[in-house]
Amino acid sequence: MNRQTNSSAMKAQPASPHPLAERGHALMRIRGLVRKEFLQILRDPSSIAIAFLMPVLLLFLFGYGVSLDAKDVPVAIVVEEHGPAADDLVAAFRGSPYFRPTVVSTIAEADSMMKQRTIKGIICLKQNFSRQISTHSQPAIQVIVNGVDANYGRLVLGYAQGVWDNWQRQTVRAQGKPLYTPVQVESRIWFNEEVRSRSFLVPGLIAVIMTLIGALLTAMVMAREWERGTMEALLVTPVRIREIIFSKVVSYFLLGTGSMLLSVTMALFLFHVPLRGSFGILFLASSLFLLAALGMGLLISTVTRNQFVAGQVAIIATFLPAFLLSGFIFNIVSMPWLARGITYVIAARYFVAILQTVFLAGDLHSILLPNMLALLIMIVVFFTLVRRKSRKRLD
Repeated sequence: MNRQTNSSAMKAQPASPHPLAERGHALMRIRGLVRKEFLQILRDPSSIAIAFLMPVLLLFLFGYGVSLDAKDVPVAIVVEEHGPAADDLVAAFRGSPYFRPTVVSTIAEADSMMKQRTIKGIICLKQNFSRQISTHSQPAIQVIVNGVDANYGRLVLGYAQGVWDNWQRQTVRAQGKPLYTPVQVESRIWFNEEVRSRSFLVPGLIAVIMTLIGALLTAMVMAREWERGTMEALLVTPVRIREIIFSKVVSYFLLGTGSMLLSVTMALFLFHVPLRGSFGILFLASSLFLLAALGMGLLISTVTRNQFVAGQVAIIATFLPAFLLSGFIFNIVSMPWLARGITYVIAARYFVAILQTVFLAGDLHSILLPNMLALLIMIVVFFTLVRRKSRKRLD
């Protein structure tokens, strides 16, 4: 009797599925989940706006509205005594794209304009300026710069020194005499020969955009699913938690890749930023950074499960560090030691270095490989934490 019962129980037990069949079922579930994610993206206008409208707005805002260059600087040129040399130097300042000069006759008038903030600097030519030039003496000009903005003031002072040096060379060359200087300085600018801040800002802005898309979008969408209860509906289905994570990563990775391609296209053809490296290296580095940003967003949404909290945490933990501590605008070397230490745990720091190198310098593997390795380590850390925090249960 016992033998018959045992044999019947053994016959009643279902056979374990074949590995190939189980793999096929998993692929079908993943395909269904990916389709569900894309349908959700298409039905959600905010996702499309964050992925494609926000990059365009940010690139237009920073590309055209933000500039670290000093051009058309309003200055007052005090000419106490007109003469050929003084008028020639004034013409040199007028011909420079960096200055917009106004000629006045007294230093008091220029001082009043400086206090009213209608000018940013004063160039003073004394009464005997032309006479000193004609007698081959060493004339001196006085340059006064508004130093409220120290960086801007240094730029204006440097541009004024450049106009003065070029004018001296042209004047001596016209007289057929060599210009005697104890030290001859020959400047060479590498990687950004035109010295355009736009070529420096736009690649860094791509990192900020991809940080927002990768972290903010996934954090908000995942938290929204927890609030609406759709995540709970997924958890009671036969799908596994790793399949849910994989489907979301694939969907938003493709969305982020489209945004990256749009941003790179605008950088190349709208803002004329040179791409001196290979597009393959750029795509590989962008994929690594996008995966790191997606992992960060998934971790935030998994921990918070609330849209408002997820959005605040994503902005504080991803966008602000990417904007302030990545080297996008502020030089990391000039930061205090504590801030420099914090930058090592910010993924955007490594991606900004990669973008600026690929766009402006080329495929310098001594810079690219260490930064890409750091992004790879961050991917492993973020997705390991996501997998450990994700459980197929509601508590």
